Amino acid sequence: MIVFPNAKINVGLRITARRNDGYHDIETIFYPVGVFDALEFIASDSLISDELVTTGNNGGLENIDQNLVIKALSRLRELRSFPWLKIHLHKAIPLGAGLGGGSSDASCILKSVNKFFSLNIPHGEIMQIAASIGSDCSFFIDNVPAFATGRGEILSPSGQFLKGYFIVLLNPGLHVSTKEAYGNCKPATHPVSLSTIISMPVNEWKDNIKNDFEDYAFAKYPLIGQLKEDMYRYGALFSLMSGSGSSVFGIFKDRPSLPERIKKHIIFEGRV
Repeated sequence: MIVFPNAKINVGLRITARRNDGYHDIETIFYPVGVFDALEFIASDSLISDELVTTGNNGGLENIDQNLVIKALSRLRELRSFPWLKIHLHKAIPLGAGLGGGSSDASCILKSVNKFFSLNIPHGEIMQIAASIGSDCSFFIDNVPAFATGRGEILSPSGQFLKGYFIVLLNPGLHVSTKEAYGNCKPATHPVSLSTIISMPVNEWKDNIKNDFEDYAFAKYPLIGQLKEDMYRYGALFSLMSGSGSSVFGIFKDRPSLPERIKKHIIFEGRV
């Protein structure tokens, strides 16, 4: 079976509190975008454990025990019995880019194995398993735009509020540590929810929607901040860094005319 896990962007990201369990409460809106990994698995009677091979942008995936796909399979095997799998994961979603690639891979294997082997694990239980693997894994189970709170696992659909807009997604090839990003932010509460602000015209978001990780990321990696400035320079209605970085997206009415120095960073462009 071959499936194609997709990336996401964060339309706003607020760190609202530090939790006693070591995590943070956040407020964000996840939105799926058309950058895809490829995930293939087949059952094999000759295996004595799950086997994973990664290709593409697979730096940092060499330790199979730490891969979220393998963690997801381990959680499924605690509940149901199914054959050992030979898995090929081809990475096109950059790592450490704020696009949720690893989480998407894990959620995709949960859904696909549950369906392929007729494990009949209920949707709610699959959501719980996903949440136990990673804070944004739950989003990729239903994979529709959603307002997220808690660690990112409390979701409510937000509708296709970007439908018809042209999105340019840039990745400068920098890896931003999520742990460091959280360690360098100051939680704060806000009087108006992101779920309310997105009802405003997109060209009014600039002064109202922020990503709390940007100050840290831009100071450490000025290129990220430069790319955001470039998006506005070339006509973006709104631009923001996604997640803890390093990817930056711009929302346009139509396809912009961009110079080569920016084009070389494009990993997705199109209407959503």
